[in-house]
Amino acid sequence: MVSESTAATLAAASVTLSLPFFLYGAWYAIETEVMTWDRLVHHLKFVVTGLVLTTAPMLLWMIPRLFGRFTGLAALHAFLGLQAYALLVLALTGIVRIFQAKREADLYRDPDPDADIGDLHENMAGWRRRLRIGVFGYLILWILAYLVGVYRYLQEYVL
Repeated sequence: MVSESTAATLAAASVTLSLPFFLYGAWYAIETEVMTWDRLVHHLKFVVTGLVLTTAPMLLWMIPRLFGRFTGLAALHAFLGLQAYALLVLALTGIVRIFQAKREADLYRDPDPDADIGDLHENMAGWRRRLRIGVFGYLILWILAYLVGVYRYLQEYVL
């Protein structure tokens, strides 16, 4: 059986390792002028890897232990994390609609660099706004939850 401190270290390492995947995935999407299907898949590989590295320790180790050591910092950590995932859901409601509109217009297989995706659907501006708010909100709250988690880790297992 793995000791609690070893499990905590593995969880912290996994969550820490997810940040470069999130940052690269975001950078890649921002720097891509024309989002083709191959580029979208490349972007999603990194984002999904980051989500797995963050979500797996949360579901398998953090949540089951939450009420065993429910302190103010644990509550703050859980609150920030929950809000981050809520904003991720908001982003997904935008990206799914954008994906559907671009797929119907065949802009992934046959990209037109001059196409204005705002013209694909009357609600595109709102969907893109949801996506931006959700992604930036997720990253900001994820970083705050991460910092609280690192502090809790140091306080419980190192200091």
